[in-house]
Amino acid sequence: MYPLDECKKEIISQIQKILVSHKITCEIKIEIPPDTMGDFAFPCFQLAPLLKKSPNDIAKEISTEISKSIWITKVEAKGGYVNVFINNTQLISLTLRSILEKKEIYGHLKKQKKKVIIEHTSANPNGPLHVGRARNPIIGDTLVRIFKAAGYDVESQFYLDDMGKQVAILAWGVNNLEQKNIPSSTTIKADHQMVGYYQIANEQMKTEPRIAEQISDIVKKLEGGDHKTIEMIHASYAPVLEGIKQSLQRINIHIDTFIPESTFIYDKSIERVIKGLKQTPYCREQDAAFYIDMEPFGIHGRNTKFFFLRSDGTTLYATRDIAYHQWKAQQADILINILGEDHKLESKQVKVALELLKVKILPQVVFYAFVSLPGGKMSTRRGRVVYLDELIDECIEHAYEEVRKRRDNELTESQMRKIAELIGIGSLRYNIIKVQPEKDIIFTWEEALNFEGNAVPFVQYAHARACSILSKISIKEDTFHAPLLTNHSEITLIKKLAWFPLMIEDACNNCKPHIIANYLFETASVFNQFYRDCPVLCEENELLRSSRLALVHATKIVLYNGLELLGISAPTEM
Repeated sequence: MYPLDECKKEIISQIQKILVSHKITCEIKIEIPPDTMGDFAFPCFQLAPLLKKSPNDIAKEISTEISKSIWITKVEAKGGYVNVFINNTQLISLTLRSILEKKEIYGHLKKQKKKVIIEHTSANPNGPLHVGRARNPIIGDTLVRIFKAAGYDVESQFYLDDMGKQVAILAWGVNNLEQKNIPSSTTIKADHQMVGYYQIANEQMKTEPRIAEQISDIVKKLEGGDHKTIEMIHASYAPVLEGIKQSLQRINIHIDTFIPESTFIYDKSIERVIKGLKQTPYCREQDAAFYIDMEPFGIHGRNTKFFFLRSDGTTLYATRDIAYHQWKAQQADILINILGEDHKLESKQVKVALELLKVKILPQVVFYAFVSLPGGKMSTRRGRVVYLDELIDECIEHAYEEVRKRRDNELTESQMRKIAELIGIGSLRYNIIKVQPEKDIIFTWEEALNFEGNAVPFVQYAHARACSILSKISIKEDTFHAPLLTNHSEITLIKKLAWFPLMIEDACNNCKPHIIANYLFETASVFNQFYRDCPVLCEENELLRSSRLALVHATKIVLYNGLELLGISAPTEM
């Protein structure tokens, strides 16, 4: 248990006993008040109707009954809140010791003995990843890292569409179009080379019924298990999938398992899903096709019919998704899906179907809004698209220009390029993670590469500064004396470091990775203020100097661990 956990537990325990004495049981939520109002606050507004008193009067009563202890030094009632001030010396001593002993695992929580499957990316393997969907893998991978730090056994999965119309269009294009008629790509990666086949085939399918019929025939043969068709599909999309993997690796993302849709066709799972849905009282038939009536589940208008079987006997993507989720529910205790906001309806349909099939573990869904550049949104089908690879290249190049402006006379070309890659990749991941998933993002260089504001260079520079300070000393032992660290900036910084484990817990419990990014920005800001207010290397008092160096070391550890959660490198110099 971390120091702030102990402190929080004691405060809650005391408040709980007080409420029980008044014959009240309720959930006790502790908040963080403004800086001058204490360290923890308990709001009393929910108690007002129960005790028939004003929140302020209740707060006053509770505050007089809370006992001082090794953790609690002062309690005040203000504005309906019970504000608790904690023992700074105790917190400083235990927090610094915890960080300096645990090092790279500081912040990590106890083992949960639960398995989590996080499905993310799952892009159609018909072309390169584009900027619009860039949030999916970055949010997904960051949640994988956060859940691991929170003590869970985590597996990341990519649900591979190897059965649908998109791969059938690609396969038809690869096997029927001549390479000389395909627009050339300046990028040698296979996914960029292959996407032209998909785009031209898709356009021809719209205007030529013969081609549309041939593509439909490919889909039917796939579902029928025709081996030659399966081999043709795999040969067509395999180079594209390899290109997608390479793009993900560039931004520090690794997928544990790729789950093909075809798995659930060939093991007869789909047949069991269809049979089960047909037996529900909400199943209807229309022109030999079958659907679930969604109106009883709150979906109205033109979306009330959820078709799960076409009239020609083929299934839909959502039907196969149901089988996939049935299987996932047998493999893990918690299921999390990262989906674009355009999948909300389909996600609701799948959830209803899973409930009807009595699947016990339902997925938690994190919906994200799309990333756009100042020029607007993108479409893979029409070729009006900016690919993720291009954005990565531009991030690194813009970062290089920033580094060159600042360090051209101090670093070699190789050093500047290396730092630029760390900043460039970091700026892409951080700029996406720092915004709540459901909010829109317009990606701009000015914001992503801001060395002064809420952007990765600011956080990375704070880590590099801590490394620079520590590199100037020869003392290897972290020696500190907590009672000497009394400066407001020192106390503020240590309290911020103490909150790191609770930030991981919050980000995990609520599937909100932006909590970690914003915490790192605040920590870097507080560290800069500490560095401004408190001399470190030039401090004459030897014990105070070593205590401040221990605090610098602790900050370095927390910044490194936090950046690691975001999949971002922590450079030692910038």
